[in-house]
Amino acid sequence: MLIAAGTGFITAFSLILAIGAQNAFVLRQGVLKTHVFWLCLFCAVSDAILITAGVAGFGRIVTFYPGFPKLMSWAGAAFLFFYGAVKFRDARRGDYQMALSGQSAGFWATIAVAAAFTWLNPHVYLDTLGLIGAVSTQFYAPPAKLAFAIGAVSASFTFFFSLGYGARLLAPIMKSPRSWRILDNLIGSVMWVLAVSLLLTTP
Repeated sequence: MLIAAGTGFITAFSLILAIGAQNAFVLRQGVLKTHVFWLCLFCAVSDAILITAGVAGFGRIVTFYPGFPKLMSWAGAAFLFFYGAVKFRDARRGDYQMALSGQSAGFWATIAVAAAFTWLNPHVYLDTLGLIGAVSTQFYAPPAKLAFAIGAVSASFTFFFSLGYGARLLAPIMKSPRSWRILDNLIGSVMWVLAVSLLLTTP
């Protein structure tokens, strides 16, 4: 049981750790210290749903809907290009009064963006439904499979809440427009690189 749980935790944590659009967004909100708890909870619960589905064996969805990965890649790339353009525009304008005063978009707008980063990202499905689901098949007994799933879900909660609340350690150096401009340019670049990689790797 402990081996299964540990394997689930390590597998999920290593996959989530890679810098991506969702992580960059959580990092930015963490620096702003706004809607952090609910944002982290939304991301972790979304992962938990997908991880549970993957472990339960629904990773075969692609077999029944072969066009699903391509559809998600196009939608995800379009959103990433759009959001990256928004960050580049913000960096060019340099109007960071809201950020410097600790304000951000409203609660529902923040959750909506997080939902797009989560559910329009084909890599999320590959990681959770595909890879995590595949690793879980080495555990045949239901208790061990359940322990694996719990370990993987725990990794998601650990990561997102650590990232969201740990990001506030950057707050002292984010007190100037120049710092926010650098961060937005970095986030915009990450978004566009991910968008291009989605289009290039989609069969």
